[in-house]
Amino acid sequence: MNRRSVRRTLLLSTAGVVVAGIAAAVIATRPAPSPAPIESVPPASAQAADSPKDALEAAADALGFRQTTAENVGLVENLPPDTTLLAPSKSMLAVGAAAPDFTLSTATGERIRLSDFRGKTVLLEFFATWCPHCQAEARHLTKLFGNLPSKDFAFLSVNADGEDPASLYAFDRFFQIPWPTLLDPGTPAGSYKQAGGAGPVTSAYGVALYPTFYIIDARGRVAWRNDREQPDLLLSQKLHEIAGT
Repeated sequence: MNRRSVRRTLLLSTAGVVVAGIAAAVIATRPAPSPAPIESVPPASAQAADSPKDALEAAADALGFRQTTAENVGLVENLPPDTTLLAPSKSMLAVGAAAPDFTLSTATGERIRLSDFRGKTVLLEFFATWCPHCQAEARHLTKLFGNLPSKDFAFLSVNADGEDPASLYAFDRFFQIPWPTLLDPGTPAGSYKQAGGAGPVTSAYGVALYPTFYIIDARGRVAWRNDREQPDLLLSQKLHEIAGT
């Protein structure tokens, strides 16, 4: 899938999309977590009072969203949990670090705060709607989510390249995502048709590849992390280990 403004690298063994090449999205070193919650202001079109559901539906329809394909996509998810994977990007937060708190909006304007899920084990994903690896993961994550009790686990997905509400809504609708997906506005603004820049939450978590995964424990600390597509059984195993279930 050609993108004029983004250069992607496909990794054959544990595939992922490199963020390098997106303006303002390259993270050379791990940023220090902010002690205060990160408040990211959504674009005007994402504000609930000014964006009726029918207008959002129409904008999502106009995108012509479809699932994209690329070589070696969707293979890693079916590998055994003990498969040797590439190491996480060095920009990612360390295991044991406090997960930076944040409050972000969904495409329909609902405000979601990470710390509201304290006491649960949270799978936090960073993704882009046009990323074929993220799209491949979507159906696998939906199945995993459905097999986990909501009293112990929560999933959150943060759009990592500053996309607009219509793109996020189109992605959610296409894959029928059952957990909150969140806007993290960046510069330049992105969409399903045009990659953009990383927002403040994406930068705080040191995202360098799509998709990126963190497992946040019940105390709000990073318990596991990696980027690129991941084996389903590995994610399930790690979530249960960290939750103690």
